[in-house]
Amino acid sequence: MPSISRDEVAHLARLARLAVTEDELDLFAGQLDQIVAAVAQVGEVAGQDIPPTSHAVPLTNVFRRDLARPGLTPRQALAAAPAAEDDRFRVPRILGEEA
Repeated sequence: MPSISRDEVAHLARLARLAVTEDELDLFAGQLDQIVAAVAQVGEVAGQDIPPTSHAVPLTNVFRRDLARPGLTPRQALAAAPAAEDDRFRVPRILGEEA
């Protein structure tokens, strides 16, 4: 016996503002029934002796070592800049004086 009725599917469709035909009501009721049965089956398998997990296999983050390396000098960084001033990039002003 189906646990999800056509009326329930129609009600859900109205809540979700979906246009559903009469044929689709029967189709969706059967599909939702299968989904509910599959979830119930999974619920039966999970016992008290099985700890909850978020992944099927253990995950380990792999990070490379963070090594400090020399960076660019101000002169090297500004070498290709169209304009520089006081060891900084010079760019056009985009904000007014009030900023």
